[in-house]
Amino acid sequence: MRALLSRRDFLTQSAVASCALAASASAAEDMSKVVPAFLVVDFHTHLDNSTIEDVLRLSEERKVKFGIVEHAGTKENKYPVVLSNDEELSAYIASLEGKPVYKGIQAEWTDWMSCFSRDVLARLDYVLTDMMTWPGANGQRQKMWEPGLDVGDPATFTDRYVDFYVNNMELMPIDVLANVSWLPEPFARDYDALWTEARVGKVVDAAVRHSIAIEISSGFNLPKIAWLKQAKAAGVKFSFGSNGRYPKMGLLDHSLAMARELTLTQDDLFTPIEGKKAVQRRL
Repeated sequence: MRALLSRRDFLTQSAVASCALAASASAAEDMSKVVPAFLVVDFHTHLDNSTIEDVLRLSEERKVKFGIVEHAGTKENKYPVVLSNDEELSAYIASLEGKPVYKGIQAEWTDWMSCFSRDVLARLDYVLTDMMTWPGANGQRQKMWEPGLDVGDPATFTDRYVDFYVNNMELMPIDVLANVSWLPEPFARDYDALWTEARVGKVVDAAVRHSIAIEISSGFNLPKIAWLKQAKAAGVKFSFGSNGRYPKMGLLDHSLAMARELTLTQDDLFTPIEGKKAVQRRL
């Protein structure tokens, strides 16, 4: 039986071609000139197969601060580690206390809030999630990067997908929306046609309304620049993310290139602020 792709494996395979094309141009760029005015943070990293000591050394070498997330939600979410109650979440937070990193979770599916108390969630610096797990047959969760996805007509799917984004942003106390605008194959080739200004506007409006930062992903090289320009014009905050595991954390060339094209400043970027975290504002 063929093994299903993990989100990490899918990300790696999807990124290989674009990374190869960008390599020569990226190497020629002096990225230190791109964003000299603000702290560079990779808010989307995982500790899989590494130690916090290794990660901190890498952070110092790359001059990138890390936000570390662990998958969190019910045990129905199939990942090597899934934090599912206050005790597990508290132990994870304690393991990072006193370290120069931001502490976060990658919230899974729509029922993750039922696993944790507000007080323990408030000890995190931020909550990150994405919309890549979809309500499949009979409402069951389905990872859209895995084989066997049947979502029908592209335009109808994208309308439903936008509604899925907006509904979850309305209901969930999240700080960062990751992997934004990703589309499953074979719809990805029609990205520009499917992500119309009106559809982007619905997601952007929800992000502004609920103070949710939009990740500029260096894993998927998304969202595309037109999407980002519309978001910036609306007043969205941005974060950078690699979805990296050691030693591929903090590789943010695409995020920084987009920051330069958008002329982002510190005011445009997400920073966790005590008292203003989503779980404090919305729970």
